This record gives sequence, C-alpha cells and structure tokens, in this order.
Amino acid sequence: MANALPQTPATNAGAIDNFDAIIIGAGVCGLYQLYRLRQLGLSVRVFEDGEGIGGTWYWNRYPGCRFDSESETYGYSWSEELLQEWDWKEHFSGQPENERYLNYVADKFDLRRDIQLNSRVKSAVYNEQANLWEVQLEGGQRARAQYVIAAVGVLSARYVPPFEGIDSFKGESYHTSRWPREKVNLAGKRVAVIGTGATAVQLIPIVAKEVAHLTVFQRTPNYCAPLRNSLVTPEEQRTFKANYATMHKRIRETATGFMHDFDPRKAMEVPKAERLARYEELWAQPGFAKWLGNYRDIMVNREANEDFAEFVRDKIRARVKDPVVAEKLVPKDHPFGAKRIPLETQYYEAYNRDNVLLVDVRESPIERITPKGIKTKDKEYEFDVIIYATGFDAVTGPLTRIDIRGEGGQSFKEKWADGPRTYLCLQSAGFPNLFLASNPALCNYTVCAEMLVEWITDCIRYMREKHFTRIAPTPQAEEGWVAHMDACASRTILYDTNSWFMGANIPGKKRAILLYTNSAATYRKECQDAAAKGYEGFVLR
Repeated sequence: MANALPQTPATNAGAIDNFDAIIIGAGVCGLYQLYRLRQLGLSVRVFEDGEGIGGTWYWNRYPGCRFDSESETYGYSWSEELLQEWDWKEHFSGQPENERYLNYVADKFDLRRDIQLNSRVKSAVYNEQANLWEVQLEGGQRARAQYVIAAVGVLSARYVPPFEGIDSFKGESYHTSRWPREKVNLAGKRVAVIGTGATAVQLIPIVAKEVAHLTVFQRTPNYCAPLRNSLVTPEEQRTFKANYATMHKRIRETATGFMHDFDPRKAMEVPKAERLARYEELWAQPGFAKWLGNYRDIMVNREANEDFAEFVRDKIRARVKDPVVAEKLVPKDHPFGAKRIPLETQYYEAYNRDNVLLVDVRESPIERITPKGIKTKDKEYEFDVIIYATGFDAVTGPLTRIDIRGEGGQSFKEKWADGPRTYLCLQSAGFPNLFLASNPALCNYTVCAEMLVEWITDCIRYMREKHFTRIAPTPQAEEGWVAHMDACASRTILYDTNSWFMGANIPGKKRAILLYTNSAATYRKECQDAAAKGYEGFVLR
C-alpha cells in the first residue's frame, strides 16, 4: 500500500487538479474501471475513503466475514493470466484472503499510482459551461474531470439506528462495517450483538465461542441456509483453471449470474414426494443453490414459496434444542427469499450454548443505550461491548450522502428522495457524464460489476471517437425505466416485504425497489441493446 497516493491537502485554496475521469471508490468496480479507462489513454484519479483498497473487503473485517458467492465465480474474469495465477484457498473465501486478492490485483496491474487513499468525497458539482465536474474532498482538496464514475458500492453507507443515549455507553462499541484492523479481544467479556441479518449470522457463531456471555437482540428472524464451506483441493483448483472460460460463459447466461439457475418446473406441479426429495438435495448443496437453484416460481408464487419456506422452518426447529428459542428464530412474517438469504455455519447451534441469550425486540423493544449497556422495555442488560450489525442505507445511501449537483444546481439527493431515478441503472437525467458503477441486479456482484465497467468504458470510447462531449438519459427514457423496475418487482414476492431491497430498513426512507429484479441476462441485454442502437434513450452532444 506504500505506493498508493496519500491524501493531498489543498495548500492553495484556488488549486485544482485536472483529470479526464474521476472514480469514487477503490473496490471491485473502481479498480476494474481504473484499469479499463487507462486502456483508453485517459488520465484518471480514484478517490478512496479508506486507508486501503478493496471496498467491502477493506471495511468489513468482522469475525466470520466471507463470500457467499463461490470464490471461483467472484474473482475477476477479465485477465486469463490473473485467473491462472491466483489460487483460492476456500470455496467461500474469507475477508483476509479477499482483501489480499484485491491488493494483488492492484499491484499486478500497477493501479496504486492513480489511487488516492484517505480521500472522502464531500461534493461533486457539474459546471454546465465548462462541461466538467468539480469534486471536493472533505479535507478541502478539489479536482475536476469531464467524467465521474461513482463506484461507491451498494452496501457501503452504514446505518446505526438513532438509539437514545447511544453516546453514553462506557464500554466498547463497533459497527461491523467499521471493524478495527487490530484484533478485538472479546475473551471473557459480556457482549451484545444488535441485528440478525447476513453479517450477524456470520459473526455470532464465532463470537459466541470467545465471549463470557453473548446477548443477541433480534428484530426479524431470517431464513438462514447452510453455507457448507470447505477447502479447495489441488484437484479442484486445477479444474477451476481448466474451465474458467466455460464457467464464465455460463454465469453470463443464467438468470441469476451464478452457476446456479432455477429449475424450469413449477413447484406445485411436481409430486410432493419428488418435491421434498428435491428440497433435500438442494439443502445439501453449498452456497445459494437453496435459493437460486430452486423451482422457477418460488419468487413469484406464494403457494410455491410457502411450501419451501415451511421446509426451511422445520430445518431450523430441528437444530435448536429449546423449542421456545427455536420459534423465535423461525421467520413467519415474510416469504423465503424476500429478504437476502444469509448463508451460515453453525449459526443455529450457537443458540444451544449456555452463554448465549436471544432477546426478541418485537416483544421487548430497545428503549435506549445506557452507560452500562442496553435498556429494553423489560430490563437493563449490562455489557462490556456492543456490536451494531444493523446494516446499511443500501444502494441510494452511498450516493445521496455525497452532495451531488447536476444541471441547474439540481440536487441528486432531492431527485432520488422517492427512490432511484435512472435509465438502465447507469445514469440519471440532468447529471451528464456521471456514471453509476454499482451492481444494480440481484446477481453475482463481480459478474455484473464487470459488465457495468465495460459498458461505461465502451460508452466513453464511443463518445471520444464520435466527438461527443456529454451524455445523459432523456427524462422519458428514465421515466420508462423506473416504471419497468417497479413492474418487474411487483411481480415478485419482494414487493410487499420490508427489506433493504425496498429501502424499508431505514426509517423515513421512501419504499421503492432498489435493485433490478429481472434476470441478470436480461439486464445485460437491455444495456447492450441500448448501446448497439447508438445509445438509444440517451442524449449525446
């Protein structure tokens, strides 16, 4: 990391650096976008908030953090040399290895010289006369560029509920997405975890083994499915490397963007015995097979969904010894897959331990954080450490927390107050040359990220070749896309469920679908078709 640019303070209030393109974020998208724009011969600067690169895999270093995508499908596909050089140690790789991988990529392709760390972007303002974006960092430094690519991630704006008294706690407090680099010693301590989403499900089994006592505060139980991780054998490693081309072709063709694809049959048309046998077969498989390899109507048909949901509930009940605790851990208020399915290892067994207590905050809401711990409606619990596994202001939060101003001084935050307003999830009308490079689809992150980066790169290349200097969607195309996003979501079980997919985890946030719920292959085709028709739906000048 020594070769990365340090944060450069503005020594002259009038000084401003000039580039062809500015990328916000040095995660999976940002690194690849830098590589591709360099190939066009552009001068590029990446501004990264963190002290190191990696995005999600830099910030989320809590115990147990790992892929829930298969490692061999999460790694970049664009360099055959990289594919052959890198060995994945686990089928679902852990955070330390994932961070090492992205640093390896940065070093291999000499990316650090254009990355400025410790550089949080405060604002981005479009100058209509000059057709340039002016970006300002929190430290005052300014830079200017024709293109801005926001590679800020989908889950990067952390959320902590505004508990009364939150600053009064005398012990240690951590949000899982800002976990310290140094090991946090929890041995012998009384620890609270607030939240039982995907992060907490990875964290809790590990923390439970280390602490004197763990209290988990749960609002909503989830349908957690077994990860079934294992080490990659030398033979498997050779198989990966011999078959990457075939593998990547498949994941670009599936509806999910994974190696999994939905069973073409409708669940309730399959005889019950055969259906249950298929459920057991899926349950025994690693990863998201239980979700994304299931019957094709599981995400749209309530009866089909409930059939599998009850199968999962029974699996949960069978693993928790205390039937009262088991019922608290069984989801009953939403369909399977309507919220992100956490993949777990020994999660439910953690509640069989004598040193673990589950508190249902629907029965006994948290009233405040106290100097000693957490006060619910029923009692006060004393802790040495509070861990906030309370999630993110997803998709829109990372963008609306930056003061982005487009044509006529239009505020991005105000425009997106009722939900994302884009065309193809790539640009927003009134914000020329601002590209959004964060995976908008319910699919394998890196696969979709690569597609976005390549589309943006090809668009900029086209503009330069045709001597266009700006591009933005038409309001009509944007309106049509927003309606299309909503129509796709309304056909699924996601639409009526309170999840971050709908922005429902953030109090006061307007309910709107945040992700594209049609198939990953369809999304790819939508974007390719627009480009093939001379960027139909966009105005180029």
